[in-house]
Amino acid sequence: MQHSNHLNRPEEVGYKFICNLNELEERTGKRFLVNDIEIAVFKIKDEILALSNICPHQQSHLIYDGFIEEEFVVCPAHGWKFNLKTGKKDSGSNGLQVYPVKVIDGKVLVRVLSKELKW
Repeated sequence: MQHSNHLNRPEEVGYKFICNLNELEERTGKRFLVNDIEIAVFKIKDEILALSNICPHQQSHLIYDGFIEEEFVVCPAHGWKFNLKTGKKDSGSNGLQVYPVKVIDGKVLVRVLSKELKW
């Protein structure tokens, strides 16, 4: 049985193009806006990681500008550490939202779903 290629296109499952892979620098964050949600994207070795760009401590929009310390990004405002893969704080408690990333033909795509408000 053959599967239709169009069923596997990233844009059909919520992935959005954000940049070309060669636009990301090693261990340096970059800020993007996807579906009105601010994200921070990092290139660590051969892995691309995407997290919320807003630190929950004081709602600082600076995670992209944080420095990398082992598997964590450190918020430059107050030093809170977040695991780049899980988003959890170094204490293990909840921290930042993490977003799935795909790299296809040198293009970086991130899946960021808009939050639904239920009034």
